Order: sequence, then structure tokens, then C-alpha cells
Amino acid sequence: MHRSKSAAALLVAASAGVLLAAQEQRQPPFRSGARTVAVYATVTDKDGRLVPDLGREMFDIREGGKPQPLTVFSNDVQPISLVMLLDRSGSMRGNNGLVAQAAAAFVDRLGPGDKTRIGTFAERIEIEPAEFTGDRAVLHRVLQATAAVTGPTPLWNAIDEALEALHAQDGRKVVLVFSDGGDSPAGAGPANRSLYDVMRRAQQEDVMIYAIGLQTTVLLGRGGGGVGGMTGGMTSLRPDPGLARIADETGGGYFELTRGDDLSSTFTRVADELHHQYALGFEPPRLDDKMHKIEVRVSQKGAKARARTEYFAGRSADSR
Repeated sequence: MHRSKSAAALLVAASAGVLLAAQEQRQPPFRSGARTVAVYATVTDKDGRLVPDLGREMFDIREGGKPQPLTVFSNDVQPISLVMLLDRSGSMRGNNGLVAQAAAAFVDRLGPGDKTRIGTFAERIEIEPAEFTGDRAVLHRVLQATAAVTGPTPLWNAIDEALEALHAQDGRKVVLVFSDGGDSPAGAGPANRSLYDVMRRAQQEDVMIYAIGLQTTVLLGRGGGGVGGMTGGMTSLRPDPGLARIADETGGGYFELTRGDDLSSTFTRVADELHHQYALGFEPPRLDDKMHKIEVRVSQKGAKARARTEYFAGRSADSR
């Protein structure tokens, strides 16, 4: 009888230990107050497939060409605070339904610890709900309530507002932006943000930006000449080239589509990437309030790593 009780107690203690270890393993690797540069890397093979099961020894981070010892490594799923921005300008009128379906598919793939807000931009920029949430039902209601509007495309202003919304969040921060046009705010003025403004802010605040661009087909005018001297016919307009650049610099990804039918699979691809990234960290060699170039290399044959290319070594604030 005593033996049975002892065995049961040992079993409970062992189970509690396993549970505690599992909980600790799921904790975000970057702690508040630690001077650690956070780097999230996506690794793909030569065919573009995700490579999610590499070990610490396969990674090499270099600053100014010099290897930096890894102080953090994890390939566990890390929770995300994310703002999804959807273009609702006039040129999107025929694709709003497809965008809403794709955004809903992304929401359905949120992980247990993920928190999201959904923004739209055109005549105005709105981000809902008031707080970040992982409640899919709430997020679906936000998408259903989003009405199509006409107006300009304040692309960089919208991303700046998303960065502001993420400012107080801890852990991994992401902006996912969808647009079919170039930046064109309602009016000129010093309040408008530029690509450089938002790219530098994202780098300094450790925010990863993913972007999905959709090419738009437009009818050329007749009788008055056209693009390249054409009169009449159709042409494709590409999204703002700054989207690819800001995604590359912050370690996100850029996907450019020619058909709206591909939106759901692309949003799903972004969700898969976000849940199969490596969390890497190193201590900055110096804290000098400057930007520093870094490079992430992976030694797996045929594989390549995509990660942020710069970080801000702040003196007065945590540089994680």
C-alpha cells in the first residue's frame, strides 16, 4: 500500500516536472531587460520549401564580417503580435472579396499564443479591435464589418500606424501588409511618412514586415497615346517597389502576385513561415546608438536563410 502511494507520488512529481519543462521550453527566448539582439530566420531549400529542423551548429551570425556567438537558439514556435494591413483604396474594388477570404484563412491559422489586430487604409486608416486579441471569432467579425471604400493609398502612413500599435507589445512583432498600388497619401505634407521613415523605425523597434503585392490591370486611354506610345489595350501596374525592400531589410518576406485567386495560398504561406522560424540571438559587441549590418548564414547544403539585415544598438534601451 505504501509502495503504491510512493509510486503514485513519484509519477505525479515526474509528470509535473515534464509539464514544467515543456512550459519553460515554450517561453519566448528573449527576456525583458536582456541586452540581446533578436534575429528571426526563415530557412528554405533550393525549391523554396521551408527547412524547420536544423540545429544550432548550422547557423552563423556575422556583424561586419565577424562571427558572433549565439546566446539564444530555438526552433520552437514563438508567439506573435501582428497587425494585418489591408489596402481598401479604389483600385481594390474588384478584389476586396478575395482579400477578405485570404485574411480569414490567415486568422484561422493563428497559433495559441498569437495576438492580432486588423487594419485598413484608404481615405482613412483604421486598426481594430481596440486591443490585440487571439480570439478568432472577434477577428472574423472585424473582417466582415470592413467595408470597401474608395480613395488614395497611404501605404507608409498605414505601416507607421501599425508600428505605433505594436510599440508597447513584447516578444516577436510583425506587420503583414497587402497592397496593389504605390504610396499615394491624400495630401502632401511633413506628417506623411516615407519608406525610409518606416523602414528605419521597424529596424529600430525590431518589427518584421511581410508584404503581399498584387499587380493591377488597367485600361489604357484611346486617342491620347498611352504607356510606351500605346493607344488602347491593357497594361499591368506593379505594387510599390518599396514593399520588397522593406520586407527584405526587416527579415520578412515579399510575394508579388498577378492574380487575386492566389491570395489565400499566399496568406497561408506567410502563416506557415511565421510558425516555422528560428529564433537566434547574440549580444551586441557595442552599444553606440547606431545601426549595424548583420548577415545570417546557414551551412545546410542547398539552403538559405532570410533574416533582418540591420539592428539598432541602443545605449539607453534594451537592444533585444
